[in-house]
Amino acid sequence: MSESKNTTAMPKDFGFGEGEELLRDMARKLLRDEIPIERLRQLVAPDPDKTYTRGERPDWDEALWKQCIELGWTGLAVPEELGGVGLSLVGIAGLVEEVGRAAFPSPLLSTLAASFVLTEAGTPEANTLLERIAAGASVSLAITDETGSWEAATCEVEHSASTEGGSTLSGRAYYVQDAFKADAFLVLSKGSDGHRLSIVESGQAGLEIAQDHIHDLTRDQATLSFGEVVVEASAEVSLNAAAVVSRAWSAILVIVSADLVGTSEWQLQTTTEYARTRKQFDRPIGFFQAVKHPLSNGMVKVDRARSLVYHAACCVDHGSVDACEAARMAKSAASDAGRFLSDRSVQLHGGIGFTWECDVHIYFKRSMHNQSLYGDGFYQRSKLAERMIGPIGV
Repeated sequence: MSESKNTTAMPKDFGFGEGEELLRDMARKLLRDEIPIERLRQLVAPDPDKTYTRGERPDWDEALWKQCIELGWTGLAVPEELGGVGLSLVGIAGLVEEVGRAAFPSPLLSTLAASFVLTEAGTPEANTLLERIAAGASVSLAITDETGSWEAATCEVEHSASTEGGSTLSGRAYYVQDAFKADAFLVLSKGSDGHRLSIVESGQAGLEIAQDHIHDLTRDQATLSFGEVVVEASAEVSLNAAAVVSRAWSAILVIVSADLVGTSEWQLQTTTEYARTRKQFDRPIGFFQAVKHPLSNGMVKVDRARSLVYHAACCVDHGSVDACEAARMAKSAASDAGRFLSDRSVQLHGGIGFTWECDVHIYFKRSMHNQSLYGDGFYQRSKLAERMIGPIGV
């Protein structure tokens, strides 16, 4: 995923071969068997009277997550020489799409994002953490400020360098994904010597984890407060953090987009099946143009987003100079498809679509969270416009 990769011609089918197809199908079967919609509902939405919207964390299947670890999912983006799978991003996107289709509550996305950053860092300290990830550790990125920006210049965590080579962290990181499932955090900080990436363990002295109020029932999010947290030299991943995160950003956008495609596909298929079976005026509601046309439009949007996701993944795999633009296009299209299908799936389910008993709301909320995560469709298009025609408004 680094710029040094050979920029050869893109392969057929984006490089999605038999191995990638086998992994995707295996993931689909596992998640279909182990966490069907009934099980998902039991975990994250058993009772509308529970105080989910006031900060209670929904449950998740830790036993199933251990199965995923045994299958090597945490090590998908870890190089083989460090004990991982070393899978292509195209292959990872195929698996993550199935994770989104199942709305699987797990720290997989956050761990993959951290793995991409660590791989780009390429330091011995980063490799040590990658080996832990391959063995099953969950890691989350702590790089975002209070406004939601992940630009290094706006980072709110500061470090003061130690004479022994480590540092001390103070400040806050916001919107940390699956923080209560993470074993460690990869923290971006700034100081007089520039930006650093440091490893902070979840139980480390001086670290406080405060749960955020979010509507997505399939994950948690938190604000991390660093009160003079001591980081040893062996936990300093990179002293050139801004460049490292920038190089990993395309891959991060791709996996969020792949999850979005998966949730949108579930909404499309579920609503289509409902339109086949629900009858009005002695006909299935799918007979009527007001229903069939939005479903057709939704199919086009999902397929478009999927194509852009795999194209972007292929660009990253092959070191294309267009990888960043391709990833932004994928995130834009996937966000738009997610917004459209979330709206239509609720509306086309009629009166039941607005109720807690209709499972559409679980996917609706996961999709909305992913749409905003790391920039929605409008944000991505504005960045693409700046790239093509210069700063907007100038």
